Amino acid sequence: MSGIERPEYIMLPTLLTLSLANLVAFSLFAVDKARAGARRIPERTLLLAALFGGLGAWLGQRLLRHKTRKQPFAAWLGLILTLHASALLAVAIFIWRA
Repeated sequence: MSGIERPEYIMLPTLLTLSLANLVAFSLFAVDKARAGARRIPERTLLLAALFGGLGAWLGQRLLRHKTRKQPFAAWLGLILTLHASALLAVAIFIWRA
């Protein structure tokens, strides 16, 4: 094998890592929603979690109805989700062409 690993060897660890990141992001949104009126999780932390777990953050925002109208948070989250969609499209194109 040349210095590049075959996709089969990195697929499972990558999916597990992404699943964990999405679970953490969703959980942070849920904890922040539950803490209404108490010490909240900083928006910066929620956005950082969204950077790694975009789907979990989006689900947390939509299913929990949390920070859906708060600006500029919603705009930043939308930008992060756009980056995630673009990266997913790029990976799909890369795999399709391989």
